Amino acid sequence: MYVGALELDLLLGGEVGSIKQKRSVVRPVVAELKRYGVAVAEAGHLDLHRRALLGVAAVAADAAHVGEVLDQCERVVAAHPEFQVLSARTRWLGPHDD
Repeated sequence: MYVGALELDLLLGGEVGSIKQKRSVVRPVVAELKRYGVAVAEAGHLDLHRRALLGVAAVAADAAHVGEVLDQCERVVAAHPEFQVLSARTRWLGPHDD
């Protein structure tokens, strides 16, 4: 079993001026990512209206599949013009980890 976790640190556009507006921009992207069979949540920068930290996790029997799914999720988020991806970090847990 392989588990991959993708952490996306995002900067939202200048038109986002409140936490409520932030949620209206982030929520649809979270829903879109869930279509890829991943667990996803806004996991940080909750009190900042122009920043978001998304956590995405995937589990599969094969590391290549997990990598492909997480790469696709990163591309989906990067394609949204209302976000700038400041950083993307992937962490792995596999059969050789204790």
